[in-house]
Amino acid sequence: MILLQSETASYQGVKTLHDIDLQVSEGEKLALVGQSGSGKSTLIKLIYEHYPVNTALVPQDYGLVNNLSVYHNVYIGCLEKHSTFYNLVNLVRPRPEQVEIVRTILTGLQLEEYLFRPVGRLSGGQKQRVAVARSLFQKGHLLLADEPVSSVDEQQSRVVLKQMLNGFSTVVLALHDIQLALAFCDRIIGLEKGRIVLDSPAEALTAKDLLSLY
Repeated sequence: MILLQSETASYQGVKTLHDIDLQVSEGEKLALVGQSGSGKSTLIKLIYEHYPVNTALVPQDYGLVNNLSVYHNVYIGCLEKHSTFYNLVNLVRPRPEQVEIVRTILTGLQLEEYLFRPVGRLSGGQKQRVAVARSLFQKGHLLLADEPVSSVDEQQSRVVLKQMLNGFSTVVLALHDIQLALAFCDRIIGLEKGRIVLDSPAEALTAKDLLSLY
């Protein structure tokens, strides 16, 4: 499903990824781990550049519109699936069938009470879950998420990750929490200074095995 061969990436003239070879099969749940600056975010972006079709993305900056409601920020994930007229009407008077779909997704993320609250009035953790809700509404074959639970507590992290993994057949997550990576993903990719230094089934690893990456 994903195939990268000898890929490199640069930021402001400085190489951030070096000779990346990566293959991800349909159905895999993969975690990218490593310290800040190791290349996790860049690799997420690189995969998205190569495979934008039928791919949902949760960026690290959330990509939300603060002046719009939670509902409308989630609905944005599927703008291209409807006509401009339909989208404009839905902006002014949300369609009941769309509202119920979004409400169901928000309920799974413990956000249903904020359905029509402006995103700018939410906490960082709530905004992060709205970004996840948008990806679940968008659907697709592949989910790419960059630190999607960094702003929520452990209990909420588990709720969010469960929803994400249930919503997509193939998932690539950049995670800072190695315990969550081992618990929710079946394959671990370790990055260090822009290079893949570890590629292993999660069941073959312990948290201690990953500490050297930090």
